[in-house]
Amino acid sequence: MSGHSILQAAEAVVCRPWLRHILPPHDWSALARASVADGWTLLAHWADTHAAHALYFDPVALAAVPVSVPVEHGLYPALSPIYPGAAWYERMVHDLWGHEAASGADPRPWLDHGQWPLVAPLSVRPQTATEGDPPQPADVASDSLMLLQLGPVWGERQEVAALRLTLDGPFIRQAESRLGYSHKGALALMRGKSPRAAARFAARLSGDATVAHSLAFALATEAAADVQVPPRATALRVTMAEIERIAGHLDNLAEIAGLAGAESIRIRCGGLREVLARAAATAFGHRLMMDGVVPGGVAVDLTNDGAEVILRALGDISMQMSWLRQAQDGAALFVHLAGIGRAGTALAATLGVGGVAGRACGLGLDVRTVFVPGYAALSPRVAVRPDGDAAARQQLRIFEIEESIRLIGGALQSLPDGPISLPLPQVSGEGIACAESIRGDVWHWLQLDHGQIAAIFPRDPGWCLWPLAERVLENATVDDAALIRLSFGLPSSGPDL
Repeated sequence: MSGHSILQAAEAVVCRPWLRHILPPHDWSALARASVADGWTLLAHWADTHAAHALYFDPVALAAVPVSVPVEHGLYPALSPIYPGAAWYERMVHDLWGHEAASGADPRPWLDHGQWPLVAPLSVRPQTATEGDPPQPADVASDSLMLLQLGPVWGERQEVAALRLTLDGPFIRQAESRLGYSHKGALALMRGKSPRAAARFAARLSGDATVAHSLAFALATEAAADVQVPPRATALRVTMAEIERIAGHLDNLAEIAGLAGAESIRIRCGGLREVLARAAATAFGHRLMMDGVVPGGVAVDLTNDGAEVILRALGDISMQMSWLRQAQDGAALFVHLAGIGRAGTALAATLGVGGVAGRACGLGLDVRTVFVPGYAALSPRVAVRPDGDAAARQQLRIFEIEESIRLIGGALQSLPDGPISLPLPQVSGEGIACAESIRGDVWHWLQLDHGQIAAIFPRDPGWCLWPLAERVLENATVDDAALIRLSFGLPSSGPDL
């Protein structure tokens, strides 16, 4: 039986723009199995106080498929036996809501490191916690293997995460990551607030994706309330999102070049990123444009000379792109990156990897081209590479910088006059939306109860990038581990919630 056949027989509730289907436990598991046969992808898995939820993506219909299953006696059927990447989500669900994934692949805690004052803080009746030990890593297969513990404090500007490598001589036989160190309690902080008040927490889920998370949250809110923002707000959102993309890619290029010994690239990319950050501060009042995108529109309009300042900064970057491309593809840097951190298409698709990492594996989806308002008229161009290695990811970052420059120019050239926001109605509803960050697609789901947030879950691309990196690190050499991590741009703050 196909996935769509299972859904046709299920109860559906209104969730814009895609209906959410409520499945009995047997059909929940059957849909997971059918989704594999149908070529779907599991994008996210989360819960609320009474149900577990999953979000699939159907690449044929180009549609998200949200489904739910009631939690009975604290249990729901696990997805991890079918989707191994779901184990992280199941551990998170147990930590936050106390629901147990029956027959799950990994019952260890995830976000809760034994220091929380409450057990299952988002459950109906949280219990006072007793002090416990942090979760233990998986057992080592052989006493002859050596362990190398990296992080969570790296001694340099890195994401706060732990990575344990099991070594057989110079080769990595197993990689296990540990996140949760930057848990912020975002879901609890957002519940019960108005969307405008909760937007500040969405903007702080991940610093280098503040616009992307703000945009996905705002679009989900507007879908739930069934409203559309003014055209000028849509164009300004596109401008902010693409500025963030350029800045993030320049940062990645600089970090990887520095690690590979290409100092000229590192210095030049770092300088260009600073030029762009200053332009953003002049145009929108903040270097990261944090809190610029809000439900109902945008919080700030361009300053009088904002468009001119942005275009001047983009001109400076554009003038350097030919040199940057030649330097990137030169023998000195290419030899460091070619073949390093190679990810297969099938693995990336199974984990739901998007963004640069997915497109470097031949996966062509860019959610801007399908789901994000404001892009259709600009016709974003999407490039893919078949190689799946660090060199392919770098080449795509350079391509996307140039494409973002073009998109911003188009958005500013046709920038309409008019208001930049509208008031949100105090209604109840449910919505899902997405945006494209520098790491990949960001998805937000939320429920409104008379204008207040009743439940919410933000899916950051880190949920799929870390498991991908773990698999890619296996059988790599320990000397390449740092370069592989940087080439994927692994975020921890977003998945840490």
